[in-house]
Amino acid sequence: MATDMVIELERNEPGELARVATALSDAGINIAAITAEGDGHAADLHILVPHAEAVRHALAVVHSVSITRERDVVVVQCHDRPGELAELTNKVAKAGVNLDLVYVATGSRVVFGSDDVEGLRAALADVALP
Repeated sequence: MATDMVIELERNEPGELARVATALSDAGINIAAITAEGDGHAADLHILVPHAEAVRHALAVVHSVSITRERDVVVVQCHDRPGELAELTNKVAKAGVNLDLVYVATGSRVVFGSDDVEGLRAALADVALP
C-alpha cells in the first residue's frame, strides 16, 4: 500500500526542501514521487512513500514543517505514450469515481487519489500495483 503525505513547509525559502529531503534520506526513506506547490511564503509537498510512520518519525525533528494529511492512494504502472492517461482516467470515470489527486511517480507510474479509494482500486484493479 502506498501513502500520499502532504507536508507543509511553513517557510518557502531556499533550503527548506533540502532539509526535508535530507531528513528523509538520513532515515533511509525512499521518496517514490514528489510534487510541490507554493507561494512566496509557504509550500505544500505531496510525497509518495511506502510507510508513513517512518516519515512522521523522521520529520519530528525538522522545525517549520508539519504533516497535514496522509491517505492511501492507488499507484498504476503505465506506458509513457499519448493516450495513456486518457485510458486510465476513462476507467475511473466509467466507475463513477471522482479523482482529487493525480501525479506522476518514478518508473512511469501514476498516483491517483480519491475520497472513494475502494472504488478507485476497483476501477483500476487490472492495472493497479499491489
